[in-house]
Amino acid sequence: MRKQNGRSAHGNPFRLGFLLVAACLAILPVGYVHADDDDRNGDRDRDRDGERAYAIGLWGDLPYSDLQAQVGVPNLIADMNAQRLAFTVHDGDLKAGSGTPGSATPTTCSNALYQQALGYFNALKSAAMFTPGDNDWTDCDRPANGSFSSRERLDYQRQFFFSADFSLGQRPMKQEVQRDKLCLDHNNQLTACVENRRWTLKGVVYATLNIQGSCNNLCDTMPDPAEWAARNQANIAWMQQTFAKAKASNAAAIMFIGQADPGWDQSDATRAPLRDPKTLAETDGQPDGFQAFLTAFRDQIIAFRKPVVYVHGDSHYFRIDRPLLDAQGRRLENFLRVETFGDNQANGNNDVHWVKVLVDDRTREVFAFQPQIVPANRTAVPAP
Repeated sequence: MRKQNGRSAHGNPFRLGFLLVAACLAILPVGYVHADDDDRNGDRDRDRDGERAYAIGLWGDLPYSDLQAQVGVPNLIADMNAQRLAFTVHDGDLKAGSGTPGSATPTTCSNALYQQALGYFNALKSAAMFTPGDNDWTDCDRPANGSFSSRERLDYQRQFFFSADFSLGQRPMKQEVQRDKLCLDHNNQLTACVENRRWTLKGVVYATLNIQGSCNNLCDTMPDPAEWAARNQANIAWMQQTFAKAKASNAAAIMFIGQADPGWDQSDATRAPLRDPKTLAETDGQPDGFQAFLTAFRDQIIAFRKPVVYVHGDSHYFRIDRPLLDAQGRRLENFLRVETFGDNQANGNNDVHWVKVLVDDRTREVFAFQPQIVPANRTAVPAP
């Protein structure tokens, strides 16, 4: 996320019943979905008109205020539940960058924050995926967030959200998990990066990556180069293995989901790091937590040739574009960046919306994107 302190919001009653009921839902109901089940029949399924196509929901950087937590996010979840989605993914940041004194909902990195988030995820009727954001672990060492150990907060999330090989939500989906002990825990011991997940649905491979906003844990209150170095290598390995799996299974496309906007060029210093688009080296004088990953990522995208999407939050500006260039300065035609809605707590629920993705591996681009403006969250222009 781009660093902005959250503000205290309005005194609307907190929808406690909504969250408590959702948090108590079973993580693994009997009818869970195996992500790969739909691919086992291969071409037979591909020949059935309409059965290959499905929709998913993308959201993140929410909630950032009491109003968003109490009203905006429940409205968003209801809107997603009203549509037939195969699964949803939250791309990180469960709260604003710094806690809000006197808030009615959790805005520091206390355990209550993660409990609130679990309530949201388990209120979703479909499978619900999540990848952590900097606001809910790397920035937890800020005094305004409770002066927690960042590594300990990530360890806690690994146990709280990622202890099973399944997603969250009311129809959990079986996932592959990065179980190699490549990351560092709060005791400085190697541990599995279990937050990194992968699943395949109807010819398309999806994967989450723990890549964090701002400097990827190389700046802010307590930079942690050792933690970054281990996790960065783990992310590169998981990304490369995901491409290898997609090639081996002849997948039509890949979608990666992370929190960070790593920056791609020199275009917008207000929203992302500036970097040379050919070398991918950061040029704004800040610690560069992304170049090694981006270089390896670009190589894999070019070699794969088929559509690749990177979904992120972090810089709080909904957009879909093709910002990645090769080393000669040519735009990669098979790469798409999608940034979800989020933040903007100054304007209440103005940006509490989500992105619907229509997926069909029989189409040339595979993915088609539809921004979903939640009618109950419209702020500047009322719904007709």
